[in-house]
Amino acid sequence: MSDTSSKKMGVVQLTIITAVNMMGSGIIMLPAKLATVGTISVLSWLVTAVGSMCLAYCFAQCGMFSRKSGGMGGYSEYAFGRSGSFLCNYTYAFSLIIANVAIAISAVGYGTEFFGTQLSALGVGLATIAILWITGVLNFGGASITGKLGSITIWGVLIPVFGISILGWFWFDAGTYVAAWNPHNLPFFEAVSTSITLTLWAFLGLESACANSDAVENPEKNVPIAVLGGTLGAAIVYIASTNVMSGIVPIEALAASNAPFGYVFAQMFNETIGQIVMGLMCIACLGSLLGWQFTTAQVLKSLADEGYFPKIFAKVTKANAPIAGMIIMMIIETIIGFTTISPSLMEQFNAIVELAVVTNLVPYVLSMAALPIILHEAKVNKKKVGTILFINLLAVLYSFYALYACGEFALAYGGLVTFLGWVFYGYIAYNNETSTNSTVSQSVS
Repeated sequence: MSDTSSKKMGVVQLTIITAVNMMGSGIIMLPAKLATVGTISVLSWLVTAVGSMCLAYCFAQCGMFSRKSGGMGGYSEYAFGRSGSFLCNYTYAFSLIIANVAIAISAVGYGTEFFGTQLSALGVGLATIAILWITGVLNFGGASITGKLGSITIWGVLIPVFGISILGWFWFDAGTYVAAWNPHNLPFFEAVSTSITLTLWAFLGLESACANSDAVENPEKNVPIAVLGGTLGAAIVYIASTNVMSGIVPIEALAASNAPFGYVFAQMFNETIGQIVMGLMCIACLGSLLGWQFTTAQVLKSLADEGYFPKIFAKVTKANAPIAGMIIMMIIETIIGFTTISPSLMEQFNAIVELAVVTNLVPYVLSMAALPIILHEAKVNKKKVGTILFINLLAVLYSFYALYACGEFALAYGGLVTFLGWVFYGYIAYNNETSTNSTVSQSVS
């Protein structure tokens, strides 16, 4: 074996990386929200697990057969030209900004429980905004510290989640779980749909699973295996951790908690252990947010470099930090934080998550629509194309179902954000229109 190939990852390594990349701070508030529906939400997990694996598989095919760089924006360009690439990148960037607000709200929830304080709706909003600005400003010095902290603080989520997935079954009571199946007697379809948005939220980031394809042995075979295996592995941990908790404590108490993992660990062991878990998860949220604030600013910078965003987003300091772009980003986050203030922390978290999912599904749909053209231009075997396109159809159907499940509020505001993007493209990236037309013409021919 050559020296180059010996340095490449095997399928097991890539599978683990894929699973860990998805399992971040997105899950830590979910048990409380899912508890408001009941343990029937396990069906939502199953639907989302299948839908997410279909999406992940299709992204793996896009990554292997696409000749264009730029991730989802590059895939979208096959079918929709430069304007489609812009819209894909624009909505993806916006979804990251919204997701940062959700992570900050999670940190506030666990922080208030850790310190034993109660905040009003306005207080939660102000605390969320303060955390967003603090983590943003800490990135002004560059990314050197951010990456190191993130690789450490992620364990503040992984340890409790894996721990409860394994140890929690010793405290699990089947009677408690069954009694919580559908406490509000919701119609079946409504009960499943209510939780779809939140379960998909936990899987966001699956599109990055194929980013390491160049560093993998036999990528055409191993990347789809790793993507499906990693997504399935994450799904098993998600389903196990959230459902075992509903069999340990009464579902009403779980639904009322702003720090569900800490609350359940306190019931399993003692208050001290519960406090430690709350502290770990709060730190994990802050570490995750610190990294995502810088990552989002870098995404905005790359879009400015492409000519999609104003040049101010591309300006960097000597430490290679896009401070001007970060400040604009944090102003947008502040507006989102204020406009979504709700009577309870959980209601605000839910509104933010639904909006993040809607804006993230736009680039998913654009990428799925481009996959047939990618396969055609790559001259993929017709038999294999048939299989891929069937899975692609399932991914598209799931994406539209998830959009429907997000509800009127998220769809309305997500639609406004998307429409604004089209106007924005006309003013900022009008010079790309000629390139767009030529690309579309080539695709049609």
